Amino acid sequence: MMFDANSEVVVDTQWLADRQDDPNLRIVEVEMSPERYQNAHLPGAVFWNILTDLLLPDLRMNLDPTAIEKLLSHSGITNETTVVAYGSYPGTGAWIFWLLKLFGHSDIRVLNGGHQKWIAEGRPVTAELSSFSPVHYRAKPIDASLRVFSDEVYAAIDRPERVLLDVRTLPEYQGEHFLMKPPEGSEKAGHIPGAVHIEHTLTLNEDGTFKSLNQLQALYTSKGITPDKEVFPYCAIGGRSAYTWFVLKHLLGYPNVRNYDGSWNEWSRLPDVPIEK
Repeated sequence: MMFDANSEVVVDTQWLADRQDDPNLRIVEVEMSPERYQNAHLPGAVFWNILTDLLLPDLRMNLDPTAIEKLLSHSGITNETTVVAYGSYPGTGAWIFWLLKLFGHSDIRVLNGGHQKWIAEGRPVTAELSSFSPVHYRAKPIDASLRVFSDEVYAAIDRPERVLLDVRTLPEYQGEHFLMKPPEGSEKAGHIPGAVHIEHTLTLNEDGTFKSLNQLQALYTSKGITPDKEVFPYCAIGGRSAYTWFVLKHLLGYPNVRNYDGSWNEWSRLPDVPIEK
């Protein structure tokens, strides 16, 4: 069983190519640094820098409504704009889907395959910087149903009706890496006790597109992650787990999924919480 790649949440490259000139559509490229964007981005795409636009200096997500309103306003995005998000890193668009849904944006689409598939198909790219006249954006109050906090994560340990889902790389899960690199000084590496490990990239085909619904369902149910359970995905800083939230919630229809956006960046620094390796 396949899912519709031109749905209300996922669109394919042809869908986007046909609508690039739509004034009510804004393409957003999200990257760690501007170099890739400057050299070859989708025509009309605006650039969001993960480190400066989306994260605070301590690597927590910047969930200040004023900051989100400023970012979207300067990107020419109104509350009625259709946003199509993508990046070169797998799953970036789905993280942005979660982030904008957190503030109540109504129409966000994830570009299936992202930058990788667009380039592989030989579609046009540009080095011309995109800018738009600022508009007015009003963020809604944060939707608490999309998030879970550390106290509830702690309470979920050893609870069979709840699943802690670690979507990081295996070296991160095993405690060899801390936030994508070996731990230094007092940094604590490992995973939350009892967490199931399924790296987020296992949901993708080689071309960066989502696997079929049957493949995705089999991936999660084989590890006991079934729709009757409450699922709390986490990663290092909450982006890869937001992607996993999107897959479970919006592709597979799991009813009870909340992203632990504090993730390992927070858990590893909390006093007196258990850590396994």
